[in-house]
Amino acid sequence: MEEQATLSAEDLLAGSSLTFAVEVPATVLRPGDGASGGGAVQLRPLTVRDLQLVSRAARESDSLLATLMVQRALVEPAMSVAQVSTLPVGLVQFLLHHVNRISGITATSDELSAAAEAPLARAAFALAREFGWTPQQVNELTLGQVMLHLQMLKERPAS
Repeated sequence: MEEQATLSAEDLLAGSSLTFAVEVPATVLRPGDGASGGGAVQLRPLTVRDLQLVSRAARESDSLLATLMVQRALVEPAMSVAQVSTLPVGLVQFLLHHVNRISGITATSDELSAAAEAPLARAAFALAREFGWTPQQVNELTLGQVMLHLQMLKERPAS
């Protein structure tokens, strides 16, 4: 078996300084326009510091989360949060997909399927469906509360 070299701190930090050119097709820039000729943007991977900042700032809004992630990753052109928030949704989703990919935070369909099959995810889905709770309300439950509500569902008389 081949022995692998131990990475240094510099090796680990080197990836955070990389930038990636991402081609943005004209159909994403101007959907329905029939225009040709897209362009490129420069993106950098998000760091742990970026994700901490973004998650603190966007606690109440998933759409703000996407906006902040794209804004933090855009190197060229550099844009303010206000500017990114005025971009078309399709363009932000396109850029966010690439930000996630280059940051190493994408999930494969197999990983998503496995997560959906996890007992806790299935329990959260069942509670949301049965009680009409939002995902945020279910996420606020402790494990003990989840177990108690599942037991109550199991024991309730059939209608």
